[in-house]
Amino acid sequence: MEIKNIQKLGGVCSIFEAIIYIMAFIIYGGVLIYPDKNANANEELIFLSENYITLSILNFTSYILFGILLAVLVLAIHERLKKDSPNLSKLAFIFGVIWVGLVIACGMITNIGLNSVLDIGITSPENATQIWSSISIVSEGLGGGNEIVGGIWVLLISIIVLNNKSFSRGLALLGILVGIAGILTIYPLDIFTEIFGVSQIIWFLWIGTAMVRKPKGTKEN
Repeated sequence: MEIKNIQKLGGVCSIFEAIIYIMAFIIYGGVLIYPDKNANANEELIFLSENYITLSILNFTSYILFGILLAVLVLAIHERLKKDSPNLSKLAFIFGVIWVGLVIACGMITNIGLNSVLDIGITSPENATQIWSSISIVSEGLGGGNEIVGGIWVLLISIIVLNNKSFSRGLALLGILVGIAGILTIYPLDIFTEIFGVSQIIWFLWIGTAMVRKPKGTKEN
């Protein structure tokens, strides 16, 4: 595939990733009504059962499809930056690939776990909710609750861009904010995760548009 084509494809993937982020924010935050903290095992299982299709599709889209699109974007950005900063671009590429694997794994574990929990819940609701709690912890650890690896990837890309102007300076500065917020999600504070998510929507849209409009990697002022 020509460099021009991979750049355009990466840009389109980036824009779709922003759309996935927005969709996930809307559904998780405004559409699904989660049981409160005092809900018993049966109430939690009823919620999972009633929203099984929605949760399965959302997990697939937000993690597995997102990860596939991210893989294309990681490659496209690496191809764009590797000539100007070969070593740092390779390092960013490594973190990008790791993030892709973590995101896809998170989605697969969650969806498989959801099926198992509902099957177990038929005979043992208490055990099922304990298993679901364990699955949630694993998925959060892989990437649902912290964004350290993704933050490092964006930060490294932004440092390269600041030096070679492969993208605009404004995009590089935004990327530094995204990267730092992602790294700070190591602390259990929702504010860092929210900053990372919202700012990365803008970053995905911005970098995606830039790659579609200037696919050959021409320098921006």
